[in-house]
Amino acid sequence: MGLGSTAKKIQKVADVADEVYTKVNELKTQLQDLRQTVEATNNRVDEFDHELTEQRALVEALAEQQGLDPESVIEAADIGTEETDDAEAPEQSD
Repeated sequence: MGLGSTAKKIQKVADVADEVYTKVNELKTQLQDLRQTVEATNNRVDEFDHELTEQRALVEALAEQQGLDPESVIEAADIGTEETDDAEAPEQSD
C-alpha cells in the first residue's frame, strides 16, 4: 500500500470527522433552541394557569353573590374532559 492511498484514506476520515463535527454543532444549536422554546412555553402555561385560577375565583365569587352554588352549576352543565368525551362518543361508521 502506497503513501498516496494512505493519505487519501486519512483525508476521507478527516472529511467525515469534519462533517460529523458540523452536524453535532447543528444538533447542539437545535437542542439549545428547543430548550428555550420549552422554557418559554412552560412560562406561558404557568401564566395561563395563574390567570385561570384568578378568573375561576372571580366567577365563583360572582356566582355566590347571585346565590348560585358554583359546583352544582358545573355538575348541571355536564362538563367533561376531552378524553372522557372521546371515550364515550359512539364510533361512526362510513
